[in-house]
Amino acid sequence: MAASLVQADLWGHQSHGVLRASWYFERLRTQVMQAVTEPIHIVDRESVMVLDGQDGVGQVLAALAMNEAITRAKRNGVATVTVRNANHFGTVMYYTKLAADAGCVAFMTCNGGPAMAPWGGYRDKVVGTNPWSIAAPLRDKPPMILDIANTGVARGKIYLAKQKHESIPEGWALNARGEPTTDPADAIAGIILPMAGHKGYGIGVMMDVFAGVLSGSRYLTDVNGPYHYDRKSGAGFFITVYDLEAFMPADEYYARTDDFLQKLKNVPLAQGVEKIYYPGELEAERDELHRSTGLQLPADTLTDLERIAGIAGLSSKLPF
Repeated sequence: MAASLVQADLWGHQSHGVLRASWYFERLRTQVMQAVTEPIHIVDRESVMVLDGQDGVGQVLAALAMNEAITRAKRNGVATVTVRNANHFGTVMYYTKLAADAGCVAFMTCNGGPAMAPWGGYRDKVVGTNPWSIAAPLRDKPPMILDIANTGVARGKIYLAKQKHESIPEGWALNARGEPTTDPADAIAGIILPMAGHKGYGIGVMMDVFAGVLSGSRYLTDVNGPYHYDRKSGAGFFITVYDLEAFMPADEYYARTDDFLQKLKNVPLAQGVEKIYYPGELEAERDELHRSTGLQLPADTLTDLERIAGIAGLSSKLPF
């Protein structure tokens, strides 16, 4: 759990970083998330596995499921693993990167507590942000990784703005009265708007078909987010991994991705732009920078860590 949160901060995604530690801590204290993760097998076939997470730790379940999918894809060419009755696991790219590092291409999605209204609605939250990620390995470079929510912005970015006592841009969210807002607290009480209008709504719905319906987990309004400390999550995961060598020799694949990147980057730059980034490249650069310079966490995050360390009797272990 700690590794996934710190890695999100290293990538520059503080919305999914250490600020969430207190959320998980409270969920463990109320026992809606189980400290010992003991999944059971519902389906176990050559290329398909369905796990019941039994309210275990999301990070543990996601890593277990992804590693199982990688092993089966290496054996069979492709494999799908789903998890039901799980919990929030941080950022999706943390897990798809595991597959890319193993020479595989991966797709992963999960569902979450309702954040946006169905297209045409304005008040009732029904559809989660339901993020998804695709990762593909590259030769001698960090992998290509896309990780996006289907709202215009991940809900965690609004919580981060609240912790930093900053306003949010107009167009991110509506308040509980259906009015545009720049106040993160009002946005949390209201709804987050989908990316690209009806397209973001439609993709979010279909991700829930994978992660909620097909996994056998909860879906739509029956799922609870990690900030609801007294409610079981019921989150579902859906993972499909492809062994690239089942499609072509590795040398051929890497020659094609080399050419792909060259074509992607060899375009005239727009005014004020210094470099074309492929998906995941910016995160890799931030990771390298933060590992050398250190991380600056919001003051409210540090206060939260101090609070839970005091409750847990670990104040002496804090490095600040």
